[in-house]
Amino acid sequence: MCLGVPAEVVAIPDPQVPRATVAISGVERVVATDLLMDDDLGVGDWVLVHVGFALSKIDADEAAITLDQIKRLGNNTFEDELASFASTTIE
Repeated sequence: MCLGVPAEVVAIPDPQVPRATVAISGVERVVATDLLMDDDLGVGDWVLVHVGFALSKIDADEAAITLDQIKRLGNNTFEDELASFASTTIE
């Protein structure tokens, strides 16, 4: 299963390159932010990530609710998503 998962922006190494480092439960990875070029993305913002792309900017409350809902799905859904998140990369 591939869900859109909330992640917090922890770094934007080069504002001229549409990439950001995001974190979910301590797991960090670089995601493409091409779809959010007009959203004034910054460190501390939350984004919804799917297959390596930040799809939309969301607020912290929505992120917390969504993460809680994913964890409630059971069947290791959150752990599976976290493992997938940790194992894929964007160039």
